[in-house]
Amino acid sequence: MRTLIVGSGPTGLMLGAALARRGHQVVSVDRDPGPAGDIWIRRGVMQFEHAHGFRPQVPHFLQAEWPEAHRNWMNLGAQPLETPRSDGSCRVMGVLSRRLTFERALRRAAQKVPGLTLRRGHVDGLILDGKRVVGARVDGAIVEADLVVDASGRVGRHGMSGMQRSESTIQGDCGIAYVNRTYRLRPGAAPGPVVSPLAYTGDFDGYQCLVFLHEAGHFSVVFVRPTADAALKALQFQEAFDAACRAIPALAEWTQQDRALITSAVLVGGALRNTYRRQGGVPGLVAVGDSVATTTPTRGRGIAMACMQITALLALLDEGTDPVTVAEPFGAWCDHAIEPWVADHIAIDGGMVRRWKGEDLDLTIPLTSDLIAAAADADPRIGELTGGYFEMTALPETLRPAEPLARAVYQDGWRPAYAHGPNRDELVDVIRAAVPAA
Repeated sequence: MRTLIVGSGPTGLMLGAALARRGHQVVSVDRDPGPAGDIWIRRGVMQFEHAHGFRPQVPHFLQAEWPEAHRNWMNLGAQPLETPRSDGSCRVMGVLSRRLTFERALRRAAQKVPGLTLRRGHVDGLILDGKRVVGARVDGAIVEADLVVDASGRVGRHGMSGMQRSESTIQGDCGIAYVNRTYRLRPGAAPGPVVSPLAYTGDFDGYQCLVFLHEAGHFSVVFVRPTADAALKALQFQEAFDAACRAIPALAEWTQQDRALITSAVLVGGALRNTYRRQGGVPGLVAVGDSVATTTPTRGRGIAMACMQITALLALLDEGTDPVTVAEPFGAWCDHAIEPWVADHIAIDGGMVRRWKGEDLDLTIPLTSDLIAAAADADPRIGELTGGYFEMTALPETLRPAEPLARAVYQDGWRPAYAHGPNRDELVDVIRAAVPAA
């Protein structure tokens, strides 16, 4: 099978390598030329330098389908996050790594995969035989293919007739925005407070802070705020960001000068949307990864969902499904296995923004997944029902049996405690003292 993949990001490369290792001929096209020495600026990929979490689906996929890329990743310093099992073995909970390190590992491995060709260029349009896609024009040259894969990402650069996606089933601005900055621990320095698999998660009255620990001592500090909160938007200024870090005890520990070196400017996250797109039903064309579903990055589900999609698509092709018609059964699988995660994000993000505005919980409507899971602090029985949800091995609906327990907790007046630090108004005062014009 000849396959043309539009996009050489993680989704395009992982799918391309897996297909090539099965003996198919694959061309992966991207306008980005790849790293030039230590420098790599992925234009048009806003999240490239931002904080990332890698769930276990990612290393598990690479170990099964592309072990050379997994070895590259580990050799570049990526650190498996493991927890011990009762039998003495360890269970991988994820991997600590920057996105840049992950993509560098994939690019290096991709250059050595027989049957996978990386091509720099721009896809100008599709080649059609009747209603069937049979290839594309890349910088004016025709590239024939039995299957064209849209792995162009959340923005989608193609804009080509025939590659337009069908109307989204669900979509919307998530109502939150974020800024982050990267650091690196000084030699011999210990990490700051660690309270979650990421490193640190702090829910405050009106905003949220996260610390993502990456490989080799690199880490990212992230502030998440309501998009509509203009005062907190000033966190994009270096002086305001630094002052906010000093004002929050846990972040002050992480970022103190004798512990960490600053390695970037303050990075602003772009417009965040939770979106699910159904397959367009064009014969010979299939979409994967962020071209199908995008979610708020705060829960680290993006690349994990891409690995899940790739695994499902490979299974269909391995079973002999015709590449011309594979989009239909693959789309049905995505409707069942991916769309619920996007719906889950929309519900969680919307509820979080409302609480940031000061609204209390509405106990007349179903509780969102994050509220059900949080109530495990008050009723440990809930925690026994959340494992599959947190690991993304069971759909959000599997939390429903825990909802009555959580609802009882909230009806009794219990609410999750805020992290130690300033509330929103106090943080605004800190920001304005640091940047008077903000």
